[in-house]
Amino acid sequence: MKSVTRSLRILEAVAQHQPVTVGELTKLFGLPKSTVQRTLVTLAEAGWLRANRRDTTRWEIGARVLAVRPAALQGSSLFAAAREPMIRLRGAVNETIHLSVPDALQCMVVVDRVDCDHAVRTFHSIGATSPLHATAVGRTILAHLPNQDVEELVAQGLERFSDTTPADPDELRAELDRIRTDGYAINTNQYRPGVCALAAPVLDEAGTPLAAVAISMPDSRYDADRAPEWGRLVADTAAEITGRLVGA
Repeated sequence: MKSVTRSLRILEAVAQHQPVTVGELTKLFGLPKSTVQRTLVTLAEAGWLRANRRDTTRWEIGARVLAVRPAALQGSSLFAAAREPMIRLRGAVNETIHLSVPDALQCMVVVDRVDCDHAVRTFHSIGATSPLHATAVGRTILAHLPNQDVEELVAQGLERFSDTTPADPDELRAELDRIRTDGYAINTNQYRPGVCALAAPVLDEAGTPLAAVAISMPDSRYDADRAPEWGRLVADTAAEITGRLVGA
């Protein structure tokens, strides 16, 4: 049990001091460097931690924390700002509404959901992850990140999940330009077969994307002619959430 307790203490310390180095944690706990390093690697393999993208000698919290403890967001400003607008958006379109946050460039993580009342509807569990380039929530985040981040993602390789996944770098860049112009992203069967979505970004005061709100529906109910209408609705909802956060 000592090793479990030690791991949890190190996890908590990373959360408090991130991004933090092995040396800093060694000094903090008075443990051998090898012990701290081994614990960090184990937690990273489980998804609890990850190496910082810009400085791989530093460690920070990983996606697993969001996946198993999204309820913690209920006390956060993001959850408080997003919940009511999401419910109103669901009432306007009667489709499932998701709130997702980026885990750096690794993935998007679903942290909240408001279900519609259709018998047939899309379902993404809280904590579910998805790639940035293949989804509406991911691309609306990418469209508002610095170009160097987009190019870093492109350099990692763009996996193709369907015939329509924007796996070509130039295709992805063009799609991000369109998203910036229109204010929302569209996903038509580009990640999961039979699932369509429209998403818009929630931004902070500096314009950095914090989260994405999405309307998700089965392909059978997606109507391209209504996409501009749905896009405006989700963009307005994201803007309202942004306003609530900035004004908080």
